[in-house]
Amino acid sequence: MSIKLGIIGGGVMAEAILSRLFNEGLYQGVEVLISEPDAKRREYLQQTYQVVVTSDNQATLHATEVLLLAIKPQVLNKVLDGLKLAQKANYPLILSILAGVPLSRLEAGFPDYPVVRVMPNTPATVGAGMTAIAPGTQVQSHHLVLARSIFQAVGDVVEVPEGLMDAVTGLSGSGPAFVALMVEALSDGGVASGLPRAIATQLAVQTVLGTAQLLQTKGLHPAQLKDQVTSPGGTTIAGVAQLEKAGFRSAVIEAVKAAYLRSCELGKPLNQ
Repeated sequence: MSIKLGIIGGGVMAEAILSRLFNEGLYQGVEVLISEPDAKRREYLQQTYQVVVTSDNQATLHATEVLLLAIKPQVLNKVLDGLKLAQKANYPLILSILAGVPLSRLEAGFPDYPVVRVMPNTPATVGAGMTAIAPGTQVQSHHLVLARSIFQAVGDVVEVPEGLMDAVTGLSGSGPAFVALMVEALSDGGVASGLPRAIATQLAVQTVLGTAQLLQTKGLHPAQLKDQVTSPGGTTIAGVAQLEKAGFRSAVIEAVKAAYLRSCELGKPLNQ
């Protein structure tokens, strides 16, 4: 059976995507070739998923129909320097999940290849991810269909213009960390009010999960749901007033903007 999916980089996000692809039946182990420099990590991936493993990026690129780049942005140049791009009748589709790396850099490294820039997030590990994709100049409609099918295995997919990918990174890419901080703070508030830690955390997690599901299912604007919960002179409006006093919304907005700006910085060439 031929290799259909190649992955350069066998880290946490690569594994998350891989496991969901297998769960959805899109690929079988023998159809996947993973290039990973760490021998222990290669052994783990091979034993856990029955995939083919190697430390040869070159072999991975030329053996596959789709190549997922799942390395750290800082090592992209080193990886590209080690690749010799052969002329082929059908170039593999390149899917890059490198935060902050623009299509211009990716297409310079893979000239004539169809390249899609992808920004997934960590909830992809449980099939609840949010992924944005931006197609390069060589991408055709069937490439986008394939890219969508791969990332729909880990959650929702939205196509955005390349110029919005850093904003996506700041919001949905970094957002899980911001939400986790809020969950922790809600739990701390429960403990401060007398709840046992385990119960406080369970209440906080389910409240955030349920609220997100309610907004999504009912198609409500967040302000509508907030107004439904805040009764005149009640407990919720008292809490909302305190959040406003502390600058809660402003802090979240600035956090997303800071993550966006850092994504922009990561995408700049090293000599800038």
